[in-house]
Amino acid sequence: MSDQKGDSRRRYRWTAAVRHLRKADPRLAAIIDRVGPCLLEPHPHRFSALVRSIVSQQISTKAAESINRRLMDAAGAPYQPERLLTLGEPTLRTAGLSGQKARYVLNVAEAVSSGRVPLDEIDDSWDDQAVVDSLTTIKGVGVWTAEMFLIFVLNRPDVLPAGDLGVRAALRVHHDLPELPKPSECPPLAEPWRPYRTIASWYIWRGIDTKGADKPPAQEKANLTASRTRKRPRSSAS
Repeated sequence: MSDQKGDSRRRYRWTAAVRHLRKADPRLAAIIDRVGPCLLEPHPHRFSALVRSIVSQQISTKAAESINRRLMDAAGAPYQPERLLTLGEPTLRTAGLSGQKARYVLNVAEAVSSGRVPLDEIDDSWDDQAVVDSLTTIKGVGVWTAEMFLIFVLNRPDVLPAGDLGVRAALRVHHDLPELPKPSECPPLAEPWRPYRTIASWYIWRGIDTKGADKPPAQEKANLTASRTRKRPRSSAS
């Protein structure tokens, strides 16, 4: 029963978005039917989710999960900035992080601990660009990581991660394009989805692997799968 109630809440949360997308894009409507309710929900641990995004950059999902397990063994879960700062770079590297990533994680911890980037104070008065601008002041947090924070932590409804290989591969399939679109070519392709490009992006990410879906070329399928599976931070204790 609890799972059914959860699904009901999620369907209600995105009812307006799904209604708009069905009308705006009949092909996306078919994907919505295949995939089912959008499962996006805000992440309860913002700092922890941001650290996991840093850990996951440019490595496989399996490797990222392994590093996160070892790091949580040392730091506890969910991650706390003061605890990571106390552990320092050597301990973070022992967990499997490269020196550069360990410093990036510590940069995030310092920025949040000092209040320079007030993650827990971000609310609806911050527009999307203000969030991106704040996060990207931290060395090691780029636009892609900030956009994933907007989508998977804050659930901002109209984010198009045009630099993401996964969404570009999905857009190629969705629009029957001969080549992978450039990041600058993605916004016009997604224009009909406004103001719910986040929800549409989530559906095309998920839709590639559903039964009856059109498939991208093998390498783009790999990009899409890696991109999609690394995005959603764990929402329990992480």
